[in-house]
Amino acid sequence: MVTGGEDKKVNLWAIGKQNCIMSLTGHTTAVECAKFSQNEDLVCAGSASGALKVWDLEAAKLLRTLTGHKTNVRCLDFHPYGDFVASGSFDTNIKLWDIRKKGCMYTYKGHSKDVHCLRFSPDGRWLASGGDEGSVKLWDLPAGKMLAELKGHSSAITDVAFHPNEFLLASSSADGTIKFWDLESFQQVSSTVNDAGPVRQIIFHSDGKAIFSGARDVLKVYGWEPARTYDTLIMGWGKISDLSVCDSQLIAGGFSLT
Repeated sequence: MVTGGEDKKVNLWAIGKQNCIMSLTGHTTAVECAKFSQNEDLVCAGSASGALKVWDLEAAKLLRTLTGHKTNVRCLDFHPYGDFVASGSFDTNIKLWDIRKKGCMYTYKGHSKDVHCLRFSPDGRWLASGGDEGSVKLWDLPAGKMLAELKGHSSAITDVAFHPNEFLLASSSADGTIKFWDLESFQQVSSTVNDAGPVRQIIFHSDGKAIFSGARDVLKVYGWEPARTYDTLIMGWGKISDLSVCDSQLIAGGFSLT
Protein backbone atom coordinates (compact mmCIF):
# COMPACT_ATOMS: atom_id res chain seq x y z
CA MET A 1 0.00 0.00 0.00
CA VAL A 2 1.25 3.52 -0.75
CA THR A 3 0.25 6.75 1.01
CA GLY A 4 1.19 10.42 0.89
CA GLY A 5 0.42 13.46 2.99
CA GLU A 6 1.26 16.88 4.35
CA ASP A 7 4.71 15.70 5.51
CA LYS A 8 5.79 15.59 1.81
CA LYS A 9 6.71 11.90 2.10
CA VAL A 10 5.49 8.89 0.14
CA ASN A 11 5.25 5.89 2.48
CA LEU A 12 5.02 2.22 1.55
CA TRP A 13 3.24 -0.28 3.80
CA ALA A 14 2.88 -4.05 3.96
CA ILE A 15 -0.71 -5.17 4.59
CA GLY A 16 -1.01 -6.51 8.13
CA LYS A 17 2.04 -4.66 9.48
CA GLN A 18 1.79 -1.45 11.47
CA ASN A 19 5.08 0.19 10.53
CA CYS A 20 6.05 1.82 7.25
CA ILE A 21 8.51 -0.35 5.29
CA MET A 22 9.91 2.44 3.08
CA SER A 23 9.74 6.24 2.86
CA LEU A 24 10.35 8.03 -0.44
CA THR A 25 11.41 11.67 -0.32
CA GLY A 26 11.88 14.38 -2.91
CA HIS A 27 8.65 16.36 -2.98
CA THR A 28 8.88 19.86 -1.52
CA THR A 29 5.14 20.30 -0.98
CA ALA A 30 2.29 18.12 0.28
CA VAL A 31 1.71 14.85 -1.58
CA GLU A 32 -1.82 14.94 -3.02
CA CYS A 33 -1.97 11.47 -4.65
CA ALA A 34 0.17 8.35 -5.06
CA LYS A 35 -0.15 5.05 -6.90
CA PHE A 36 1.70 1.83 -7.77
CA SER A 37 2.28 0.76 -11.36
CA GLN A 38 0.52 -2.41 -12.50
CA ASN A 39 3.43 -4.71 -11.61
CA GLU A 40 4.29 -2.64 -8.51
CA ASP A 41 7.88 -1.87 -9.56
CA LEU A 42 7.21 1.88 -9.78
CA VAL A 43 5.45 4.45 -7.60
CA CYS A 44 4.23 7.79 -8.90
CA ALA A 45 3.13 10.65 -6.64
CA GLY A 46 1.70 14.07 -7.42
CA SER A 47 2.12 17.12 -5.23
CA ALA A 48 0.65 20.52 -4.44
CA SER A 49 3.44 22.15 -6.48
CA GLY A 50 2.15 20.55 -9.69
CA ALA A 51 5.09 18.14 -10.04
CA LEU A 52 4.92 14.36 -10.29
CA LYS A 53 7.78 12.14 -9.13
CA VAL A 54 8.36 8.53 -10.15
CA TRP A 55 10.43 6.12 -8.05
CA ASP A 56 11.96 2.81 -9.11
CA LEU A 57 11.30 0.55 -6.13
CA GLU A 58 13.75 -2.17 -7.15
CA ALA A 59 16.61 0.30 -7.34
CA ALA A 60 15.14 2.36 -4.46
CA LYS A 61 15.77 5.64 -6.27
CA LEU A 62 13.98 8.56 -7.87
CA LEU A 63 13.57 7.77 -11.56
CA ARG A 64 12.06 10.95 -12.95
CA THR A 65 10.40 14.26 -12.10
CA LEU A 66 7.55 15.27 -14.41
CA THR A 67 6.70 18.97 -14.59
CA GLY A 68 4.04 20.76 -16.60
CA HIS A 69 1.01 21.28 -14.37
CA LYS A 70 0.67 24.81 -13.01
CA THR A 71 -0.78 23.84 -9.63
CA ASN A 72 -1.92 20.88 -7.47
CA VAL A 73 -1.87 17.42 -9.05
CA ARG A 74 -5.02 15.99 -7.47
CA CYS A 75 -5.22 12.56 -9.13
CA LEU A 76 -3.24 10.11 -11.23
CA ASP A 77 -3.52 6.63 -12.69
CA PHE A 78 -1.11 4.18 -14.29
CA HIS A 79 -2.07 2.81 -17.69
CA PRO A 80 -2.85 -0.94 -17.50
CA TYR A 81 -0.29 -1.62 -20.26
CA GLY A 82 3.01 0.20 -20.63
CA ASP A 83 4.77 2.87 -18.60
CA PHE A 84 2.25 5.67 -19.00
CA VAL A 85 0.62 7.84 -16.34
CA ALA A 86 -2.37 10.19 -16.58
CA SER A 87 -2.60 13.10 -14.15
CA GLY A 88 -5.34 15.61 -13.36
CA SER A 89 -4.80 19.00 -11.80
CA PHE A 90 -6.50 22.04 -10.35
CA ASP A 91 -5.19 23.83 -13.46
CA THR A 92 -8.14 22.06 -15.27
CA ASN A 93 -5.81 20.01 -17.50
CA ILE A 94 -5.22 16.28 -17.86
CA LYS A 95 -1.78 15.17 -19.00
CA LEU A 96 -0.62 11.82 -20.37
CA TRP A 97 3.02 11.03 -19.60
CA ASP A 98 5.55 8.55 -20.94
CA ILE A 99 7.47 8.11 -17.70
CA ARG A 100 10.42 6.24 -19.20
CA LYS A 101 11.22 8.37 -22.25
CA LYS A 102 9.25 11.29 -23.61
CA GLY A 103 7.71 13.09 -20.65
CA CYS A 104 4.35 14.71 -21.47
CA MET A 105 2.84 13.10 -24.57
CA TYR A 106 -0.51 14.90 -24.65
CA THR A 107 -2.55 17.48 -22.76
CA TYR A 108 -6.33 16.96 -22.72
CA LYS A 109 -8.30 20.21 -22.40
CA GLY A 110 -12.03 20.15 -21.75
CA HIS A 111 -12.56 20.66 -18.05
CA SER A 112 -13.44 24.20 -17.05
CA LYS A 113 -12.73 23.73 -13.34
CA ASP A 114 -10.53 21.65 -11.00
CA VAL A 115 -10.02 17.99 -11.99
CA HIS A 116 -10.55 15.71 -8.97
CA CYS A 117 -10.42 12.16 -10.33
CA LEU A 118 -9.50 10.06 -13.34
CA ARG A 119 -9.24 6.38 -14.24
CA PHE A 120 -8.11 4.32 -17.24
CA SER A 121 -10.52 1.73 -18.64
CA PRO A 122 -9.42 -1.91 -18.18
CA ASP A 123 -8.43 -2.18 -21.86
CA GLY A 124 -6.48 1.10 -21.70
CA ARG A 125 -8.28 2.77 -24.61
CA TRP A 126 -10.40 5.22 -22.61
CA LEU A 127 -9.88 7.59 -19.73
CA ALA A 128 -12.71 8.82 -17.49
CA SER A 129 -12.34 12.05 -15.53
CA GLY A 130 -14.42 14.26 -13.28
CA GLY A 131 -14.16 17.58 -11.49
CA ASP A 132 -15.85 20.60 -10.02
CA GLU A 133 -18.18 21.24 -12.98
CA GLY A 134 -20.17 18.10 -12.07
CA SER A 135 -19.96 16.09 -15.29
CA VAL A 136 -17.92 13.00 -16.21
CA LYS A 137 -15.80 13.20 -19.34
CA LEU A 138 -14.73 10.17 -21.37
CA TRP A 139 -11.60 10.48 -23.49
CA ASP A 140 -10.63 8.32 -26.46
CA LEU A 141 -6.86 8.01 -25.98
CA PRO A 142 -5.86 6.78 -29.48
CA ALA A 143 -7.95 9.55 -31.08
CA GLY A 144 -6.79 12.16 -28.57
CA LYS A 145 -10.25 13.67 -28.08
CA MET A 146 -13.28 13.67 -25.79
CA LEU A 147 -15.66 10.83 -26.61
CA ALA A 148 -18.65 11.70 -24.41
CA GLU A 149 -19.78 13.84 -21.49
CA LEU A 150 -22.03 12.24 -18.86
CA LYS A 151 -24.32 14.69 -17.07
CA GLY A 152 -26.64 14.03 -14.16
CA HIS A 153 -24.85 14.90 -10.93
CA SER A 154 -25.72 18.20 -9.26
CA SER A 155 -22.31 18.81 -7.67
CA ALA A 156 -18.60 18.06 -8.09
CA ILE A 157 -17.48 14.61 -9.25
CA THR A 158 -15.30 13.01 -6.57
CA ASP A 159 -14.39 9.63 -8.11
CA VAL A 160 -14.91 7.40 -11.14
CA ALA A 161 -14.56 3.62 -11.50
CA PHE A 162 -14.79 1.26 -14.47
CA HIS A 163 -16.46 -2.11 -13.95
CA PRO A 164 -13.78 -4.83 -14.29
CA ASN A 165 -15.79 -6.97 -16.74
CA GLU A 166 -18.81 -5.08 -18.06
CA PHE A 167 -19.17 -1.94 -20.21
CA LEU A 168 -20.17 0.08 -17.15
CA LEU A 169 -18.83 3.18 -15.40
CA ALA A 170 -19.63 4.41 -11.89
CA SER A 171 -19.25 8.01 -10.74
CA SER A 172 -19.54 9.48 -7.25
CA SER A 173 -20.28 13.05 -6.31
CA ALA A 174 -20.44 15.64 -3.56
CA ASP A 175 -24.20 15.51 -4.18
CA GLY A 176 -24.16 12.25 -2.16
CA THR A 177 -25.02 9.86 -4.99
CA ILE A 178 -23.32 7.20 -7.09
CA LYS A 179 -24.50 6.98 -10.69
CA PHE A 180 -23.99 4.04 -13.05
CA TRP A 181 -23.55 4.59 -16.79
CA ASP A 182 -23.90 2.25 -19.76
CA LEU A 183 -20.79 2.79 -21.91
CA GLU A 184 -22.46 1.68 -25.13
CA SER A 185 -25.39 4.11 -24.98
CA PHE A 186 -23.73 6.61 -22.58
CA GLN A 187 -27.01 6.67 -20.65
CA GLN A 188 -27.54 6.46 -16.90
CA VAL A 189 -28.48 2.96 -15.72
CA SER A 190 -29.30 3.74 -12.09
CA SER A 191 -28.44 5.97 -9.14
CA THR A 192 -28.15 5.62 -5.39
CA VAL A 193 -29.85 8.07 -3.03
CA ASN A 194 -28.09 10.59 -0.82
CA ASP A 195 -28.31 9.09 2.66
CA ALA A 196 -24.77 9.56 4.05
CA GLY A 197 -23.53 12.89 2.68
CA PRO A 198 -20.92 13.54 -0.02
CA VAL A 199 -19.38 10.36 -1.45
CA ARG A 200 -15.59 10.68 -1.56
CA GLN A 201 -14.40 7.34 -2.97
CA ILE A 202 -15.73 4.34 -4.90
CA ILE A 203 -14.17 1.06 -6.00
CA PHE A 204 -15.60 -2.08 -7.57
CA HIS A 205 -14.92 -5.46 -6.00
CA SER A 206 -12.54 -7.44 -8.22
CA ASP A 207 -15.36 -9.84 -9.20
CA GLY A 208 -17.56 -6.91 -10.24
CA LYS A 209 -20.54 -8.00 -8.14
CA ALA A 210 -20.57 -4.98 -5.81
CA ILE A 211 -19.16 -1.50 -5.41
CA PHE A 212 -17.75 -0.02 -2.19
CA SER A 213 -18.10 3.64 -1.26
CA GLY A 214 -16.81 5.98 1.42
CA ALA A 215 -18.90 8.94 2.59
CA ARG A 216 -17.83 10.86 5.69
CA ASP A 217 -17.06 8.04 8.16
CA VAL A 218 -19.47 5.54 6.56
CA LEU A 219 -18.55 2.58 4.33
CA LYS A 220 -21.32 1.24 2.09
CA VAL A 221 -21.65 -1.69 -0.29
CA TYR A 222 -24.00 -1.26 -3.26
CA GLY A 223 -25.47 -3.10 -6.22
CA TRP A 224 -26.68 -1.21 -9.30
CA GLU A 225 -29.41 -3.07 -11.26
CA PRO A 226 -31.41 -1.77 -9.52
CA ALA A 227 -29.35 0.48 -7.22
CA ARG A 228 -29.56 -0.96 -3.72
CA THR A 229 -27.57 -1.03 -0.46
CA TYR A 230 -26.09 -4.39 0.56
CA ASP A 231 -24.33 -3.30 3.76
CA THR A 232 -23.39 -0.25 5.85
CA LEU A 233 -20.49 0.12 8.28
CA ILE A 234 -19.93 3.22 10.42
CA MET A 235 -16.18 3.62 10.96
CA GLY A 236 -16.15 6.37 13.59
CA TRP A 237 -12.58 7.58 12.95
CA GLY A 238 -12.88 10.56 10.65
CA LYS A 239 -13.66 11.21 7.00
CA ILE A 240 -12.76 8.40 4.60
CA SER A 241 -10.29 9.64 1.98
CA ASP A 242 -9.40 6.50 -0.01
CA LEU A 243 -10.39 2.88 -0.60
CA SER A 244 -8.55 -0.12 -1.99
CA VAL A 245 -9.25 -3.84 -2.41
CA CYS A 246 -6.36 -6.27 -1.86
CA ASP A 247 -6.66 -10.07 -1.64
CA SER A 248 -10.37 -9.88 -0.69
CA GLN A 249 -9.64 -7.24 1.95
CA LEU A 250 -11.13 -3.74 1.84
CA ILE A 251 -8.63 -1.11 2.98
CA ALA A 252 -9.76 2.39 3.94
CA GLY A 253 -7.74 5.51 4.71
CA GLY A 254 -9.03 8.61 6.42
CA PHE A 255 -8.28 12.11 7.64
CA SER A 256 -6.90 11.41 11.11
CA LEU A 257 -3.54 11.15 12.84
CA THR A 258 -3.83 7.36 13.27
